[in-house]
Order: sequence, then structure tokens, then C-alpha cells
Amino acid sequence: MSDLDDDTPIAEAAPRPRRSRQATVRWGSRVVTIGGDAPVRVQSMTNTDTTDAIGTAIQCKELAQAGSEMVRITVNTPEAAAAVPHIREQLDRMGIDVPLIGDFHYNGHRLLTDFPAMAEALSKYRINPGNVGKGDKHDRQFAQMVEAALKHGKPVRIGVNWGSLDQELLAELMDANAGRAEPWSAKAVMYQALVQSATGSARLATQLGMDPGQVIISCKVSGVQDLIAVYRALAARCDHPLHLGLTEAGMATKGTVASATAIGVLLQEGIGDTIRVSLTPQPGEARTQEVVVALEILQALGLRTFNPSVTACPGCGRTTSTVFQELAKQIDDHLRAMMPVWKSRYPGVENLKVAVMGCIVNGPGESKHADIGISLPGTGEAPAAPVFIDGEKALTLRGEGIVTEFHRIVEQYIDRRYGAAAAPAGGA
Repeated sequence: MSDLDDDTPIAEAAPRPRRSRQATVRWGSRVVTIGGDAPVRVQSMTNTDTTDAIGTAIQCKELAQAGSEMVRITVNTPEAAAAVPHIREQLDRMGIDVPLIGDFHYNGHRLLTDFPAMAEALSKYRINPGNVGKGDKHDRQFAQMVEAALKHGKPVRIGVNWGSLDQELLAELMDANAGRAEPWSAKAVMYQALVQSATGSARLATQLGMDPGQVIISCKVSGVQDLIAVYRALAARCDHPLHLGLTEAGMATKGTVASATAIGVLLQEGIGDTIRVSLTPQPGEARTQEVVVALEILQALGLRTFNPSVTACPGCGRTTSTVFQELAKQIDDHLRAMMPVWKSRYPGVENLKVAVMGCIVNGPGESKHADIGISLPGTGEAPAAPVFIDGEKALTLRGEGIVTEFHRIVEQYIDRRYGAAAAPAGGA
């Protein structure tokens, strides 16, 4: 049968539904649900010295305002532990109710015991099973951390990382593998160790009294295919909420592409309840870039909507002018900058679609698919820019003021379409 004879409708692509338990992370009146039917949540981490309470609070505020729904901070010393309540106080004064997650390694059992104010100020604890002690100390020190979580009513994340994997467990599995008639590959054994460390630790936490829904799991690796393989195995073996992210994803394009690829594949399969994009900041780059990328991943998959989208063509020999590039950037920057104000003033504005096109080939068509779009003149085309609003050609702009005029038209459209939604019944 040829394609022309095949009239079977093509189904729209959509991520598979997730089937994990639901966890709850709280601070004050702020409640962030994780898993179940809740949206996929965005998490980030500070890179400040936690003992600098002011600096850390400021970065937490920046990450939260960029869209991070939870922020993890390092708690590695008594001084850092003592600073946590002050960080929380600073955030509360600034009106930032983002939950804080404590990241513990090696001495978390002591810090959570010795600094109860810190244990209370945090909303969730991250426990790395590979760094809680060796031998008979492992289970005892792990239990102390879980007991602190139970005492203060906090969920935990069992955060396994292949850079700090439980070496005793790995050695045990390697020895067992050597006795197989057909040994697994070293990578397959490592996958098994990651998953077994996570699920075994989660099982121990529940045996100690944790609600299974309050135990989140992550198994961080730095390879795309490795992450996909490990999380498919995790999802098949447990129903705990899962936190996704490549560890040490890298800088700039490499880190962005690798994270988007791995996280995107898993989310499309219905695997994952929270995500973090672990980008190495470039010199001078804001820490918030990792949040921006995470939001874009969720929005690109259609899982959540955070900002109006701007469609723009890549350019070709028909578009030697850079006007459409400059206008697209100006519109995108302006929409993002205004969102903190518009979210309350214009409910639903995050769903706005704007098209800024560079020539007549795809310009009118893309503009019709958008809520509002403009097709700028390409090389050799008449110096006119038709504007389409809600799929219909509304007017044509000409002259030197096209950019300014289109900005004004977009603002008027937003006020007309979304301002009414915010107005009380019977209001103007």
C-alpha cells in the first residue's frame, strides 16, 4: 500500500503517563508535590559557599525566580550546617518560599543530629549511599539520617552517583559476576550496582519507617545511553519518584544537548518526576542557565508551559538581512523579562505563540500557525511586512519603524487577549 492510499490517522505524539508514588516537599505554606499526577518539577543547586548565608540566599532567590521549584545546597561542615537556618530566614524575609534541599556526604549523620535547627530548616535531605560510611558503619550512619528525616517529617532522596558508587557493593557484584558461566560486561555490572544501591537503600529507609512515597531515587551518570539504560531498569523495579539528570553534563552546547537528549528520551517514556540540568557555567554565565535549559526541555516536550514561545526561521540565502534575527531576539528577551510581572496580570500568557520570520517562503504559513506573527521582507522582496493575528492577515508594516511597531502590536495583543482573563466579572 502506498502512502497516498493509507488513510489511517497518525496519532499525536505524547509522553507516556508516569506511575510513580507521590512525595510532598513543604516549606511554610508552600507545598511541592513530586510524582503521581504532579507536573515534572525543576530542581537546581547553588555553587556558593554555604557559610556565606547572604550570598547563598541571593543565589537561591535567583534560581527560584528563574523557575527552580526546589534548590539544593551543600551542607558539608558544621559551619555550613549552622548557616542553613540563616539562609532560610533571609529567603523568608525576601518572600522566597522555595524549599531547600540539603546535600550530605560523609558526615551527614552527625550534622543532622548535632544541628536540629538546620535539619528543620531544610525541606528534603539528599543521602548518597556511597558516602555514608563503610563496613558496619554504613547501615548505622544511614539509619541516623533516616531517623532525622522521620523526626522532622522530611522526605529523602537516595542519590546514587557512579562517581561515588558504594565500592564494597560493586566489589561484591564483580566477584559474583566472575563466577558466572557467561560473565556480564563490566558496564552491566556497574549498572546493576547503581540500581541495587538505590533500591536497596530505599528499601532500608522504608524498613526504618519512611513512607515509600517520601523516598525519591536518583542514579546519576554522565553518559546519555548509560542514564537511559539505568533509569529504564529503575522504573521497571520500583515505583518511587525518580529524579533525573546527567551528572557532570559539561559546559554550554555539550552539556545542554546531552542533558536534553537523555532527559527528553526518559520523560517521553514516562520516566522521571523531577529534573536537574547540571551545567558547568561558562565564565561570567549566570547559574540560572541550568534552570532555563530545564524549563525549555519540559516546554519542548509539551509537559509544561513557562514562557511564550517565539518561532523564528534559521535564515538562508533569501534572508541576508539580520533584521528578523534581531527582532526575534528582542521579542524573546522582552517576553521572558516581562513574565514575572505578566504571570499575575495576564493569566495564560505563557501559552502565547509568536512567529518572527525572514522571508515569504514559510513566513506567512508559520505566522498563521502562531497567535501573532510577522513575515519580514527577504532579499529582493518588496519592503513590506505582513502581520498575522489569530491566523488572519491583519495589516502590513512598512518603513523604518517596523520593529518598534511590531513590539507595540504584540503588547496590545497580550493586553487584549489575556488582560480580560484577569479582570473580575463585570469589570472593564
